[in-house]
Amino acid sequence: MAKKYKLKTHKATAKRFRITGSGKVMRTKGGKSHFRRRRSTRVKQQLDKMQPVDSTTAKRIKALAPYLGLYRQNPPA
Repeated sequence: MAKKYKLKTHKATAKRFRITGSGKVMRTKGGKSHFRRRRSTRVKQQLDKMQPVDSTTAKRIKALAPYLGLYRQNPPA
């Protein structure tokens, strides 16, 4: 019987992206760490929303983190 190997998750990818229930890969917007005082409240609120990733990038993300959609919050021990 052929041995099945475990795939390693690219941890930086797993931390940056989430998969929705429908299977869309979502990312957060950048530019939130500093220089926020000069921005309007509306722009700061827009930075908090997550944004879907385009299909070619999503394919690469799913290859780097194959178990991303399997668990919602914390993976089992």
